[in-house]
Amino acid sequence: MTEATGGAKGPDELRQQIERTRNELGDTVEELAGKADVKGRARARAADLRDKAGAMTVQLRSSAAQAGYTVQDKATHTGPRPVRNVVRAGMRHPRPVLVAGVAAGAAVVAVEVVRRRQQQRGHRWC
Repeated sequence: MTEATGGAKGPDELRQQIERTRNELGDTVEELAGKADVKGRARARAADLRDKAGAMTVQLRSSAAQAGYTVQDKATHTGPRPVRNVVRAGMRHPRPVLVAGVAAGAAVVAVEVVRRRQQQRGHRWC
């Protein structure tokens, strides 16, 4: 900040002091406006969580597909006949299996979000 007790030695110095003070005031107002923009911060946080959920969904789909291939490979070569039949049915109709995997992933994300919010508010997760 500029020193309030020292006077300007001339009009040019006074103009410079005024300009510095305006800039500092503008920066302070911007900071305060950013802190007061609760909706904007909430939107940014929501977008961040959506991005993380989307990335987790992609990862879960990939993991589910890999697990499906592994189970199919093992079940077609060994294992009881009912297991082979279930795996084959899942391979013929992959959409329900994928939907179930995505739903399970969304549930995991939702539980994690709720748990973190509870922790932030000081509540204990039961």
